Amino acid sequence: MCNYGVCNNRNHNHSCNDSNKHGHHVSCCGVGHNHKHSDSGKMILRIIITLVLLVFYVIFKPESYVEPGFANIVKFFEFLLCYLIVAGDIAANAFKNLVNRQLLDENFLMTIAAFGAFCIGEYPEGIMVMVLYQTGELFHSYAVKQSRKSIADLMKIKPEYANVLRDGKILKVHPDEVKPGEIIIIKPGEKVPLDGIVTEGFGSIDSSNLTGESIPKEISLNDEILSGYINLNSVLRVKVLKEFRDSAVSKILNMVENAAGNKAKTEKFITKFARIYTPFVVFSAILLAILPPVLFGSSFLIWFERALTFLVISCPCALVISIPLGFFAGIGAASRSGILIKGSNYLEAFSNAKTFVFDKTGTLTEGCFKVSGIISASEFFDKSEILKLAAYAENYSTHPVAKSIKDAYGKDIDTSKIKDLKEFPGKGISANVFDKNIIAGNESIMKMFNILVTNPENSSGTIVHIASNGEYLGCIVISDSIKQNAKDVISKLKQTGAGTIMLTGDTKAAALGVQKELGLDEVYFNLLPNEKVDKVEKMLSEQKQGEILVFTGDGINDAPVLTRADIGISMGKLGSDAAIEASDIVITDDNLLKIYTALKISKKTIRIVKQNIVLALGIKALFLIFGAFGFVTMWGAVFADVGVSFIAILNSLRMLYAKRV
Repeated sequence: MCNYGVCNNRNHNHSCNDSNKHGHHVSCCGVGHNHKHSDSGKMILRIIITLVLLVFYVIFKPESYVEPGFANIVKFFEFLLCYLIVAGDIAANAFKNLVNRQLLDENFLMTIAAFGAFCIGEYPEGIMVMVLYQTGELFHSYAVKQSRKSIADLMKIKPEYANVLRDGKILKVHPDEVKPGEIIIIKPGEKVPLDGIVTEGFGSIDSSNLTGESIPKEISLNDEILSGYINLNSVLRVKVLKEFRDSAVSKILNMVENAAGNKAKTEKFITKFARIYTPFVVFSAILLAILPPVLFGSSFLIWFERALTFLVISCPCALVISIPLGFFAGIGAASRSGILIKGSNYLEAFSNAKTFVFDKTGTLTEGCFKVSGIISASEFFDKSEILKLAAYAENYSTHPVAKSIKDAYGKDIDTSKIKDLKEFPGKGISANVFDKNIIAGNESIMKMFNILVTNPENSSGTIVHIASNGEYLGCIVISDSIKQNAKDVISKLKQTGAGTIMLTGDTKAAALGVQKELGLDEVYFNLLPNEKVDKVEKMLSEQKQGEILVFTGDGINDAPVLTRADIGISMGKLGSDAAIEASDIVITDDNLLKIYTALKISKKTIRIVKQNIVLALGIKALFLIFGAFGFVTMWGAVFADVGVSFIAILNSLRMLYAKRV
């Protein structure tokens, strides 16, 4: 029931290859055991048969019907049969461990405790110790199964096949066999096998496997579709963008598979504690059995029985099982809400988050620039004409700001009217449009051409100034809208006492506008990616010991900061590949409130783990003292071991009922 230290992996059937922060492999113990008696139905039957025989022996006493000289022998073999039925596997494992020089595990302790009970003639007690122990194992197996269920369900999203169109025929192949650029057919009810772009068809898809959102989403021509989604109601043709190993579902499955092994500090402490604790209590039990009879002439049989009771009480099952189980249940609860936490160490650290740093574009804002206003320098300059000239001047630019101007214009552009185009990197563009010398860009380019500009007051967007033949016409304001729930999550995080900071490469005006709308504590603007890292480095150096800095971002340029922060969170419908790889927590959709949900889950998990530590150590210490002086029988020892484990396991399982966002 407990592991007493290092996991030797001989009873595990899951992969224990794991990666620590950003790629280095570590070994894991995982959460539960794959016991050889894992068939719970057979174990229940064995327990029932043992209890029936035990009641029969106690009531009818078959040994009383034989010759008195053979009564004790018959009684011994009666109860030995019970023992072999309910605990033969434990004795066999103890023997194997003895051969392998691995003594100090639960099999050894439980076997020697039962052996001691038989030695002193307490057969029913010895049998009930094993019955209760095996019952505890059943509860443990059920608890682990339930805690794994949320994450195991996620594994079902792995697609088994893809319908690929080749030479005019539809072939059913493994997703690994499909190459980027090929066309796949996705029928209603099928899982999307690979990431791609819809080239034909429209309908609804269920994205809850990846995002945790139950509301179906509409999808149509040129929309991106991710592996793991489920096509609900129409036939879709999709052009594959990535190989299966690089698809969204593969990345998520890898993260889930690797999550359990990244041990939290609390788990590592318990592992080290068990290595020291177990030899200590075994040595103490030996002294308890030997010293009082030698020093005070007491009955060896009495102190031998007390030593056996002491050993049973000492088994640290509640700690060794319930603590990793609590973390695993926390990770499972988070995954049900579309929050992927890459290890219990990150879950534990996140509970101490005191500073939340955010990227702006694509994280706190939508990252979709739109024209929010056109300001004319004079009543004689028509706003629609200003927009038209700007759209023509920006026609060949691929910059998001230029695209937003062209989208706002919304008409076909006659490229024959555009001549002498010149681009000034970081400043703007000049071009001959309709035989007019048009200049479009920021204030710097206007100064280059000695054109005086008027900046609009209280504008939080990006400003594009427009001039024609050296005359200032006005400006266009480009804004990036605030994401839904951004204000709520900042408010909730601040209520916990955490600081909220934004880092952005955008202008001062844009940064201050977002700060004012969201109520952020601090903002830093005009930052390059390396300057964002420098800012985070400075914040880390100034924070108190034990405090955690969390950075949330979504783009490739955020990867260095995500890596450097104590905890990195990637956002934005799976974000960029680089951001996902660099982050420790992945929010699989755009719901910023899930950052707060993850914080609540982490705090609740740590609270439950601490409760289990206090409960287990407190009761163990009390019962060990009472057991050493004979105030606790073998039944009390069983409660101190199995009973406390039951309570701790049930307490850990409360995490499984954390509400989804």
